[in-house]
Amino acid sequence: MPTAPLISRARARARALWQELSAEPAAAFGTPGHPAVFVAPESSLAPPSWVGVVALGDCALITAPTDRAADSVRSALDGLTTDGLTDPATVAGLLPVADTLGPAVLGYLAPDDLRPVATAAADPVGSLTPGDPALRALLAEAGQSDAGESGLADVTSPVFVVRKGPEVLAAAGHERWPRDTAHLCVLTAPDARGRGLARQVAHAATAHALTAGLLPQWRARPTASRRVAQALGYREAGRQLSVRLT
Repeated sequence: MPTAPLISRARARARALWQELSAEPAAAFGTPGHPAVFVAPESSLAPPSWVGVVALGDCALITAPTDRAADSVRSALDGLTTDGLTDPATVAGLLPVADTLGPAVLGYLAPDDLRPVATAAADPVGSLTPGDPALRALLAEAGQSDAGESGLADVTSPVFVVRKGPEVLAAAGHERWPRDTAHLCVLTAPDARGRGLARQVAHAATAHALTAGLLPQWRARPTASRRVAQALGYREAGRQLSVRLT
């Protein structure tokens, strides 16, 4: 188990990351029950023209594309806990919501907290370069929704894989984000799931990130993805929700 200082450092690095992604120099997380709301049309907390909510611990940072949207958000959401701020139904009951993305759980792994993987998989973990034809085949096999959710097409690290002959059964790598953050991306072929392969390749990708001095970040919506992260030692530190207002 990580010590309290290690957990605290990981949380501080995560906050600094999301403050930078807000594209607002003065951005900071609010206080419990009082989210900080900033006008930031270039924010990466959400798609363009959307409202982005990121909650870490019991504090939240929100960006809005316009002054009008920011005023509406401040008025409607002040006083909510972070659970309410990242709950689509709660937010939709207080604001004129046209669409939502998420919530996604944000997990981080402190140094020395990576857990070993016990798996019966016989195939060793190898590596490929991003864009390898075998990886493109895996993305196509998984389908647009799962491939997009994984983020595997955007990795900047080596891609760690388990293969059966020329076919890639599972792959994981990380995309380099600001503030020395390694955003983990994992994908398993549909007919190879449930065998522990995702844990195997994600462990290798996480170890690579830690060796490079990066902060591993795991963002997940599916329950299965969250289970893999937790098995490796990631701690769920917050949530992210994107909202498009009418």
